[in-house]
Amino acid sequence: MKRLFFVFAFIIPMVIHAQTLKTDVLVIGSGDASYSASFQSFKSGVKTMLLTQKEQLDVKKISERKSKEATAFYQLFFKRETENAKNLETPKPKPDKKKPLKVTVDSTQLLNVINGISYTEIKRSGSGWEVKLTKDKSIKAKILVLADKPDQLLAALKITGLNPATSNQLNYSENLYRTTVASVLSKGANFLSLYSLLIPNQENLLYISADQFETGPAAGAIAAYAAFFDTKTSLSNLKRIQGELLAYKHTLMPFEDVKAIDSNWLAIQKVGITGIIKAEIKQNKAYFNPEKDVTYDEIKQPIKDYYYKAQIWFDDHQHIPINLENTIAMVCYVGNKSVEAIKTELQKKWNKNYKFTSKYDLKKVLTRREFAVIINEYLKPFDDVNVDKTGGVIR
Repeated sequence: MKRLFFVFAFIIPMVIHAQTLKTDVLVIGSGDASYSASFQSFKSGVKTMLLTQKEQLDVKKISERKSKEATAFYQLFFKRETENAKNLETPKPKPDKKKPLKVTVDSTQLLNVINGISYTEIKRSGSGWEVKLTKDKSIKAKILVLADKPDQLLAALKITGLNPATSNQLNYSENLYRTTVASVLSKGANFLSLYSLLIPNQENLLYISADQFETGPAAGAIAAYAAFFDTKTSLSNLKRIQGELLAYKHTLMPFEDVKAIDSNWLAIQKVGITGIIKAEIKQNKAYFNPEKDVTYDEIKQPIKDYYYKAQIWFDDHQHIPINLENTIAMVCYVGNKSVEAIKTELQKKWNKNYKFTSKYDLKKVLTRREFAVIINEYLKPFDDVNVDKTGGVIR
């Protein structure tokens, strides 16, 4: 299986004249979250439709009020929408009921945007959803992501309220941080658990706040996973979804001092989410401190929690410096690897592959950056060890 759990599918262009449009994922909303959710769903390889109640994007207006990151995203989104050709001949604000609503979809692309059309009803349709556009036009989808007012949905489900997913403050007193699927970057050291996005007793439905740009990709990835594997959202595979988001450079752990352009970003994200190396939290901001020396006391218990054999190794090696030689010895003992082979390989990769600025020295105490890269490379705690819904390690 390839690095990503999704693949892109392409089919010939067509014009849909039928009464019902069909898609894998339908995102409804006109705010930041709906755009980022639909774009992630599309990038993750499933047919996605975004239904907005406003006109097409005006990138010039967006650039006047959004951050550089958000503006860049909208420019890319607008480019994709334009390349997809006109997927809707936008009707007048008050469409003539005598003229049929004509929707043109270019299916060579997986993302189609329907701008400026209100919906009249949302209802269940089998295990999926149906959204009415007019009396005789509707959209059917496997998964619904709602980033809009939920009034019509509440009426259809016969429930009194829905709470959008919320983030939690990063702390290490419990292990829930290991279930994160996106960090709400604008609010400091916070994380968003996959399980806060899953609505109890409501399959294939995700409800997110309209203005939470950072939450959208998490919802989009979960929706795409369920649609691609034709499964329920409640059966979402945490590791697959986390891996998908990381592949698209979405931050899971909100480290202020390690950005996506860092050559070791992925390894630090993966080891950071395991808690083997924990962030320092100051003024509600999380710092990985990548150039700080790693200590025996900080990594002993977390590694023992992940690997049975580590308990024996640490019991036999009390309060030793975490230098390169001792780290290789520990990795090889726990992972059943050859010490000499790992030494040779690390010496070759040290500066060329890992971009470390230090010299390869077996007696050198490792920085948190160096230790994270080695642990990620040779023990793979994120990739190979699962966690439960509370973040507890499953061995």
